[in-house]
Amino acid sequence: MEKLEAHSLMISDYNYILPDDRIAKYPLQERSNSKLLSYSDGLIETFQFSDIASLVPKDSLMIFNNTKVIHARLFFRKLTGAVIEVFCLSPIDPVDYQLSFGQRGSVVWSCMIGNAKKWKDDSLQMNIDMHDEVVTLSASKISSDGVNTQVEFAWNNDKYTFSELLEEAGKLPIPPYLNRESELKDDETYQTVYSKIEGSVAAPTAGLHFTPSVMSALHDKGVQTRFVTLHVGAGTFKPVKSETMGGHNMHAEFIVITRSVVQSLLDNIENIIVVGTTSMRTIESLYYVGKQIMQNPSKLHSRFLVSQWEPYEEQNPISPAQALEAIIEYMELHGQDSISAETEIIIVPGYSFKYAKGIVTNFHQPESTLLLLISAFVGGDWKKIYDYALENDFRFLSYGDSSILWRH
Repeated sequence: MEKLEAHSLMISDYNYILPDDRIAKYPLQERSNSKLLSYSDGLIETFQFSDIASLVPKDSLMIFNNTKVIHARLFFRKLTGAVIEVFCLSPIDPVDYQLSFGQRGSVVWSCMIGNAKKWKDDSLQMNIDMHDEVVTLSASKISSDGVNTQVEFAWNNDKYTFSELLEEAGKLPIPPYLNRESELKDDETYQTVYSKIEGSVAAPTAGLHFTPSVMSALHDKGVQTRFVTLHVGAGTFKPVKSETMGGHNMHAEFIVITRSVVQSLLDNIENIIVVGTTSMRTIESLYYVGKQIMQNPSKLHSRFLVSQWEPYEEQNPISPAQALEAIIEYMELHGQDSISAETEIIIVPGYSFKYAKGIVTNFHQPESTLLLLISAFVGGDWKKIYDYALENDFRFLSYGDSSILWRH
């Protein structure tokens, strides 16, 4: 697809009426009791999520996102009584997520500020009760671009890491469309059972339906399961405000993939099912990482970048397998067990999918980039699928029901 065609797509063509009572405000008590819509070759059926192993071919490779949602919302109260929210988005110094979470003493993060007008140039402080001792955490503004602010956090006890302070003092972010504050039980229900790598400010919600018993059923059938990491940013909820997609700027998200997972993708390239749009964005980005490597195989990259419109500006295409082979050779050449990148990839109708044959995903907001991704995957049948879901009492959005869709 040409870039001009992608740019001219009208977001209003991807609208539907979503009544508020169809948005699930809380999850079901048993994750796998959610409904599961199955779509294949135009045929739509209803199952229960616990049936998913029966719908997945035994020679499949399923890709999951093992990111973990952090307690990213910090609330500082000034002496005047004003409350300033500092919402941690991504690390700046050190820029590596795991290094930043393990830091003792100080870190710098890119943040969104709530009630920003009340925060002048003074330092904010809060006292955190950490196991019978009090740690003072301060926040100081470094710079702002008008949207996000670089904030230095410093604390007076290097016994504790930044991760430990966030866990104790921060609040879990939940989607704004739930129109409620996070509750203690969200700490469990808004994480996948396989969440492992800290860094997201929103859950990869397609994975919320999986339970240990569902995972066991997949393994018993012979389905392979592998994990990638994409840290979901707050931009996942960013509405498309322009009339056409050409006016929308995608947010960048940090991804990590191990060499063994890239090898599994190569070995099972015809039988890949992704769990969630984040897993889809991750593995589809690998194609463009592989192309960048092939252009200069010996160059060492600290972090690759897949830009928003790169898929629509492509010249001299390679095969999907060649891209994965290039990544494996690159990692072997440089002695790396994993590869990291930032991806801004936007997947809209007309996109040429490289890897995934199926996707497990929830139902997405009207006029969202995620809905465009689904439309691209099912060849424009999204409206038929969503009409069916609305007519058959499916629950929508993060805590809602699920679907398994096969590529058109």
